[in-house]
Amino acid sequence: MSELRHPLFPEHLPSFMTAPGETDVLMVITGAILLLFAVAVGVLYFRLHHLPEHIASKSQKVQYEIVAVLGLLAMFTHENLFWIAGLLLAFIDIPDFGSLFGRIARAAEKIARIKSSKL
Repeated sequence: MSELRHPLFPEHLPSFMTAPGETDVLMVITGAILLLFAVAVGVLYFRLHHLPEHIASKSQKVQYEIVAVLGLLAMFTHENLFWIAGLLLAFIDIPDFGSLFGRIARAAEKIARIKSSKL
């Protein structure tokens, strides 16, 4: 590289300077770090969006489906309110009113002596 120098070129060059035609190692390392950082941020983003669904997976099926839909709406519309609503719904344990109302209906039919018509 010394034979290619101009007479007005400084004597001591920084270590990251490369000669013409050589590989710029600093640029390759910086590009690799940037790529790894972008992948890590993407994984963190998707993991954070999956958090309400992961919490709601232990609850009822209907509640899980509502939380999953709210998570998808939040991801595709970029409205954080949907994600917050899904997270709050995932933490709240909704009681099963369907079986309670079914028992009340069967008891009322029994009192009224009506034969139940099950679907």
